[in-house]
Amino acid sequence: MKKMIAVSLLTGMVMCTKAQFYVQGGLNLANITETKSGETEKNNILPTFNAGVLGRFGLSDVFDLETGALLTGRGSKAESYYNNGADYIKAKFNPLYIEVPLNAVVKFPIGTTSKSNVFIHGGPYAAIGIGGTSKFDSKFGPLTASGSNDIKFNDDDPTTTPQEGAAYDRLKRFDFGLNFGGGVDFGKLILKANYGLGLAKINSTEQNNSVDDKNKYRTLSFSVGIPLGGR
Repeated sequence: MKKMIAVSLLTGMVMCTKAQFYVQGGLNLANITETKSGETEKNNILPTFNAGVLGRFGLSDVFDLETGALLTGRGSKAESYYNNGADYIKAKFNPLYIEVPLNAVVKFPIGTTSKSNVFIHGGPYAAIGIGGTSKFDSKFGPLTASGSNDIKFNDDDPTTTPQEGAAYDRLKRFDFGLNFGGGVDFGKLILKANYGLGLAKINSTEQNNSVDDKNKYRTLSFSVGIPLGGR
């Protein structure tokens, strides 16, 4: 169903003569909520990336809709130190998703003749996990260890309530949430900031997303967009 919606949106944009596509890439500062109140205080920010193609329908000079597909990194890292910092455990958790956002965009033109504008955007997103790695390094006295594992996703059917293939060492295949942000469109260059508020608990054994905010994605992104074709 989610794939059908995404394909329908993209097809509609291609058919719209005023649609404008742009290539986007940038930095993600990813984290995961650790407490029931939605704080990330026990986790550290993981720098990762976002890249893909987005487009706008060209509805008006003030309001528009934006969608597309992004390869985006999520996750977090944690570091624990012992014996005055001599011993430690360091872990990095970096899953990768294909995200399809649907943003409402409100534009505030700069001047009367320029195509530039300041904009704000917001809307839902759906994402599917496709890969990623989990790494760790540790040191206790003379003993050191390190390792890396591919991240595993469950084989869930998103149209049903149970999480098929759920296990404690697997993530939910599908994520969803809300995006909020804004930026400046200079015509030939788009600068954007975005905050992704995950609403789904990422562990596949967790069924109820509404109990608390523990184990949900929080991702701050800074991106540069380059329009395809003339504007």
